[in-house]
Amino acid sequence: MLEVNELHVAVDGAEIIRGLTLSVPAGEMHAIMGPNGSGKSTLAYALSGREGYEVTSGTATLRGADLLALEPEERAAEGLFLSFQYPVEIPGLSAIAFLKAALNAQRKARGEEALPAPAVLKLVRAKAEALKISDEMLKRPLNVGFSGGEKKRFEALQLSVLQPRFAILDETDSGLDIDALKVVADSVNALRAPDRGFLIITHYQRLLEYIRPDKVHVLARGRIAQTGGPELALELEREGYDKYSRAA
Repeated sequence: MLEVNELHVAVDGAEIIRGLTLSVPAGEMHAIMGPNGSGKSTLAYALSGREGYEVTSGTATLRGADLLALEPEERAAEGLFLSFQYPVEIPGLSAIAFLKAALNAQRKARGEEALPAPAVLKLVRAKAEALKISDEMLKRPLNVGFSGGEKKRFEALQLSVLQPRFAILDETDSGLDIDALKVVADSVNALRAPDRGFLIITHYQRLLEYIRPDKVHVLARGRIAQTGGPELALELEREGYDKYSRAA
């Protein structure tokens, strides 16, 4: 589903991703773990098309489509979703208005009719209930005044409403207490499907206790240094990243 081959990415002229190769088949959930500065978020931003992250060589495709040839909004239309490590605040735009605009933009890209406001509200409320998101929160400006946990629960709501083909979750456990972590993890697990893929970016094994990946990749100095099963996350929790950083 997602195929990345010999990807090189530079930020402000400094190479961060140095020949990264990764394959995530449909129906699988992969995790990328690594120390600060290893390139985890750089990979996520490069795949989503964020400005300032220059792909200097290599390829990245999603379901056969060349991601690197597409604008960010076209990547989203292809079904790519990115959950940010630090979700942006947008004053003046309510959370529910944002969801309505995003959902109908996706439907338009697929050639589907736009949903009227009452239908969107019914859909969002049903999804929000499972994430313990109140109507009051949906009416607030997007992420403005939200706690870290509220921001991450709202991103889980976006994921649930938009139903993307491939989701990249960047540090989605950041700022979550244990109860909120379980709620968000349950929402993500409910979306696992044979035609959907996930790439989870995290520092810590604790998230992977609730969202069990099919494979774990260690990212060190811009390359995949090791790949294994869920047990690799436990090893990293015990021993750290030093040996992989030295090898890279």
